[in-house]
Amino acid sequence: MVSHYIDIHLRPDPEFAAHQLMAALYSKLHRELAQGKFTEIGVGFPQYSEAPATLGSHLRLLGSALALQRLMASPWLNSLHDHIQVSALASVPTTSHHMRLNRVQAKSSPERLRRRQMKRHGLTEDEARARIPDNCAESLSLPYVVLRSASTAQTFRIFLRCELTDTAASGSFSTYGLSNTATIPCF
Repeated sequence: MVSHYIDIHLRPDPEFAAHQLMAALYSKLHRELAQGKFTEIGVGFPQYSEAPATLGSHLRLLGSALALQRLMASPWLNSLHDHIQVSALASVPTTSHHMRLNRVQAKSSPERLRRRQMKRHGLTEDEARARIPDNCAESLSLPYVVLRSASTAQTFRIFLRCELTDTAASGSFSTYGLSNTATIPCF
């Protein structure tokens, strides 16, 4: 149950752009949520905007008081101490607005789609190329955060879509603090 929150604000830094600091913060959060097996903590970006596409410089952690205290008891933020300002744990204000923040994945790699077609349907490379031309790549104009995979060291983007709703819904959150079912309060 989402009853409490903690705000993390990025401090302006002449050496690093806000999106770089947000990527570092979000990467550390993702690793901590995965290692601690947290499924009851969601994230929000109060400055989220699709036009222009930005997550802003403010990350909100939402969950139960116990889950948030457990998360903040670990040293996952130590290396970012100079770049962030962390609020105290606070109760979520009463609100009638909620949102669902979830990951959106574009079908952006024609090469990957071709390999899949070849494997699934036994097509040759030329047949797959005829079915899936290079210009079929889907691009998204949603806000995103760039992360680096700990296992493969590849960088990738996590595109985020915010869906507003008047109805609260419970559920679990992924290791990215996102959910296709659970909502978080808007305030």
